[in-house]
Amino acid sequence: MGDPRKKRKKYTGPSHPWEGERIQKENELVREYGLKNKKEVWKAKSAVGEYRQLARNLLGATGEEAEKEAMELLNKLTRLGILNNYSLEGVLALTIDDILNRRLQTIVYRKGLANSVKQARQFVTHRHVAVGDNLVNVPGYIVPGDKEERIRTVGISQDMIKKPEEKAEELKERAGVKKAWKKPGEGRPGRERPGKEEIKKPGELKERAGLNGRYGRRGNENQVIQAVIIIN
Repeated sequence: MGDPRKKRKKYTGPSHPWEGERIQKENELVREYGLKNKKEVWKAKSAVGEYRQLARNLLGATGEEAEKEAMELLNKLTRLGILNNYSLEGVLALTIDDILNRRLQTIVYRKGLANSVKQARQFVTHRHVAVGDNLVNVPGYIVPGDKEERIRTVGISQDMIKKPEEKAEELKERAGVKKAWKKPGEGRPGRERPGKEEIKKPGELKERAGLNGRYGRRGNENQVIQAVIIIN
C-alpha cells in the first residue's frame, strides 16, 4: 500500500508577524466572514497568489500547451464562480474577497438561511446544510456556480432562521404582556434596604442583649448573635 502522503500546509503565513495595518485588515475579514481564525484568511490569500502567479506565467508563455493551460485555469475559476472577467487579466485582478465570497458559510448567510454568519457556520458544521443531495460540513467549501441555487438547510426549524427582532415580537404576542423593565437602582419588590439610622452598631447590639458584663469586651460573637436573634 505504501506510505501515506505527507500532509503539507496549504497556506503561507505572513513574513512579518507584527504589522499593524495587515493585522487590522485580517481582523476585519475574520469579523465580516465569521472565520474561525486567521489561517482561513491566509489560505484564501495563498490561493489567490497561486492563481495570479499562474496567470502571470501564462501571459508570458506561448504555444499550444500554454493556451491549453490558460483555458483550463479560466474554465475552473469560472465554474467555481470566482472569475467574472474571462481573461488572464481578470485573474490578475482577483482579491481575497473573491475567494471568501464563494465559501459555503458566506453563501448560506447571504441566501437568508441563517440569522448571522456565525450561525451559518454552526449549521454547516452540524451537518444541517446540503448542497444538492450531499450534506457538506466544511464551512470553507468553495461552492460551484451551478450548485449555488441547490443549497438548502436540513433538519432546521423555521423559527431558528427568523431574525431576533421577529422572534422577540412573537414571544410578546404569545405572552400578551409586555415585559416591564426595571429602572436603574430599583431593587426587588418588598425588599428595601434599611436606612443609615436603622443600622445598629456592634456595641448597641451587645447593650441591647445585656451581655457586656457577662462576656466582656471580647465575648463570644456567636453567643451575642444568638442572643440578639432571641430578643428580636
